[in-house]
Amino acid sequence: MPPDQLDAALAPLGLIEMGHVPFQAPARTLFLVGAGPGFWPVFTASPEYLDDYPDPLDRWSGRVLGDLAAALGAEVVFPFGGPPYEPFLKWALDSGRCHQSPVGMLVHDVAGMMISFRCGLILPGLANPPDPAPSPCTGCARPCVSACPVGALRTDAPYDVAACKAHIASPAGSDCRENGCLVRRACPVSQSFGRDTAQSGFHMTAFLKG
Repeated sequence: MPPDQLDAALAPLGLIEMGHVPFQAPARTLFLVGAGPGFWPVFTASPEYLDDYPDPLDRWSGRVLGDLAAALGAEVVFPFGGPPYEPFLKWALDSGRCHQSPVGMLVHDVAGMMISFRCGLILPGLANPPDPAPSPCTGCARPCVSACPVGALRTDAPYDVAACKAHIASPAGSDCRENGCLVRRACPVSQSFGRDTAQSGFHMTAFLKG
């Protein structure tokens, strides 16, 4: 299936194709599927979001994308449900559409740092490989480097998860907690992607609970 046809199937769900890679033998292609700018209204109208049970996004993804995979004759793999976990970060880099940012997070050619993979769809046949997208970080002023208020994400040290969570949970971290990570939001490509701030807040709340 060409990526443009897959995009047409994903659009009503608020999802987008974010890259693809060859997938094992026989000849197949794995398409990375992620949340697009129109995702949040679709998800918040779903029974999973409204039923007040745990893990609404993963349950929504399993139901909706499982149904889509069946309709397309595809296999589906998810970035949750492990361990073991599927190598989504490797697939993203191998697709040529994601790159390592100066602070270590992946940055996507369209989504910037607002990457939210929901599944991989594995379809028969080898899709034409896209021309590798140039890294958005090339020539960028790199505002991400100085955006974290507590230095949890920086160029000269590994990601400090404990410091990040402590800040988000504190009164001083209300902006990150309610509106999303300041580092992700600082990326110029992220700013043009159009993600709803409520969606970023939802992910930050889930991150704190995890």
